[in-house]
Amino acid sequence: MVPGFILLGFSGITQHEVSLFLIFLGIYIITLVRNLSIIITYKLSPSLHTPMYFFLANFSLLEILYVSCTVPKMLSSLLSDCSKVISFSGCAMQMYCFLLFGGTECYMLAAMAYDRYNAICHPLLYTLIMREIVCIRHIVGSYVIGAANALIHTVFTFSLPFCGSNKIDHFFCDIPPMLELSCKDIWVNELVVFIVSGCVIIGSFVVTMISYIEIISKILKLRSALGKKKSFATCSSHLIVVTIFYGSGIFMYFGPKSIYRIGQKSLVSLMYTVIAPLLNPFIYSLRNKDVKSNMKNMFLQLLQI
Repeated sequence: MVPGFILLGFSGITQHEVSLFLIFLGIYIITLVRNLSIIITYKLSPSLHTPMYFFLANFSLLEILYVSCTVPKMLSSLLSDCSKVISFSGCAMQMYCFLLFGGTECYMLAAMAYDRYNAICHPLLYTLIMREIVCIRHIVGSYVIGAANALIHTVFTFSLPFCGSNKIDHFFCDIPPMLELSCKDIWVNELVVFIVSGCVIIGSFVVTMISYIEIISKILKLRSALGKKKSFATCSSHLIVVTIFYGSGIFMYFGPKSIYRIGQKSLVSLMYTVIAPLLNPFIYSLRNKDVKSNMKNMFLQLLQI
C-alpha cells in the first residue's frame, strides 16, 4: 500500500498556476460570501421563514461545506509542489466528505423540487404537507443517503491495493482517477459505482424531473398569463441549478471513458465542484425578488449602524 498520493491537478499548465490560483481563490471567496449572505438573510428576515427559503438556506450551507472539501487543497497545490502530496488517510477523508456532501446535494435538490411541486400543484394543502418537521426530515434524510453513499464508495475504493503509481491525475481524490491507480481488477468497483451512484444521482434526478413535469403541466393549464410567468420564474432558477449540477455529474460518472484518456476529467469536475457552487447563490438571489429585497434591506441596516 502506498503511504500517500500526489495530486497532479493542473500540472500540465504550470506556467499559469499563479493565475489559476488567483482565479480559483476569487471564486472560492465569492462562493463563501454569497452563500453565507443567503444564510444570514434567511436568519434575519422573518418573512423568509417558509419551507422554500428553509431549503435554500440549508442548501447554501451545504454548498459551503461541499466546495470546502476540494478547493482549499487545490489552491495550496497550485502554490507549492509540496502541497500536492496528500496522505492515504487524508485522501480517503477528502473522498468521503466530497461524496457525502455531493450525494446530500442530489437529494436536497430533489426535496426542493418536491417543495415547489406542492406549492404549485397543491397550494391549499401546501402548509399542511410541508410542515416544519417534514422539511427537517427531508434535510436529515438527504444527509443520511449522502453518508451511506460516501461510506460505500470510500470503503470499496480504499480497500483496493495501490501498488503502482501514486500520482492522481486530478485535483482531488475522486473515484474514477483513484480506480486508475489500482493494480487489481476493478470490475466490482465499477459495478458499485454504476449501481450506487446510479441510485443516488439518477434516482434523485428522476424524482426531480417527475416533480417538474407535474409542475410544468400544472402551469400550462393556468389561464392567467401573469400566473404562468410568476410560476415559471419561481421554478426556472432551480431548473438551471439542476441542469448544471446533474449534467456535469452524470457526464463524469456515467459518460464515455475516453474523457479520462484525453484529460478532460478535471475540466468536467470543475463544473460541479467549483462553478456550480459559485453560480447557485447568484441564480437564486438574482432571480428571486424576495431574497434581493431582504438582502438590500439588511445591507442598508448595516450601513446605518
